Amino acid sequence: MRYLTDRKRAAGLGSAKSGTEHYWHMQVSSVGLAILVPLFIFTFGCILGAPYEEVVAYYGRPFPAIVAGLTLIVGLTHFRNGAQVMIEDYAHGLARKALIVGTVCLSYALMATGLFALIRLAL
Repeated sequence: MRYLTDRKRAAGLGSAKSGTEHYWHMQVSSVGLAILVPLFIFTFGCILGAPYEEVVAYYGRPFPAIVAGLTLIVGLTHFRNGAQVMIEDYAHGLARKALIVGTVCLSYALMATGLFALIRLAL
């Protein structure tokens, strides 16, 4: 009979060594979103319903364009981290890897598309 300590018995069953990192990333991005979302609502609400030319002129100014871009980046990064944690908790095996890769690709594709549209609108 082998003698196993509690540590040996728990080896491989515990933390994946990334839970704290995910937690802090989510906390920092949620604080950023708590600041950015009201700013975005304020800046977007001012121009809502305006003609195209006014919208282009409005987002040609630095402040509304930067607020919209930062909200997009921080929001989708928060989405990616949250979805990854959820997938790691509930999916296993190849499905986990495929879902994580799909989620990361989706979030970066949405970021690129949104920033491209914002830059095109601002220029």
